[in-house]
Amino acid sequence: MKIFKYQLILLLAALLIQINCSDKPAVDDQESTQTSTSNGDPNDWTTNKGIGPITSVSLNQVIDEDLVEEGKSIFTTKCSACHKANKKYIGPPMADILDRRTPEWTMNMILNPAGMVQDDPIAKALLMEYNGTPMANQNLSEDEARAVLEYFRTLKSE
Repeated sequence: MKIFKYQLILLLAALLIQINCSDKPAVDDQESTQTSTSNGDPNDWTTNKGIGPITSVSLNQVIDEDLVEEGKSIFTTKCSACHKANKKYIGPPMADILDRRTPEWTMNMILNPAGMVQDDPIAKALLMEYNGTPMANQNLSEDEARAVLEYFRTLKSE
């Protein structure tokens, strides 16, 4: 019974976050133009780019510290209620995320969580792994999502 109450509380918290953290109106799925950017096997994380606007991401060898600070600020404000760097929480840990997902997939998950859990097999599996708790759409711009990605590049497993 305690576990059920805990799951119910988490679900309600996730719904409240999704409702209250959105600063833009939701886009009707029928009106949105989502692009499938998967290359190869969509179940293979090394080639799956996800579902959404991001088709290509160029990562410089040198990490952009200004972008990291911007991404850290965005992450702390909009994502840290559900994600921690080094532990499973409501959502998966973000440390070493680029060892498990492509940069494009990661950005598409940030920008298009509803489309991803609807059409991407990896996102669907993560949804089930995390008790069906959907990721809230924070309505970030592509530039903001890119900053968060740069911050993720600095997070390493302990």
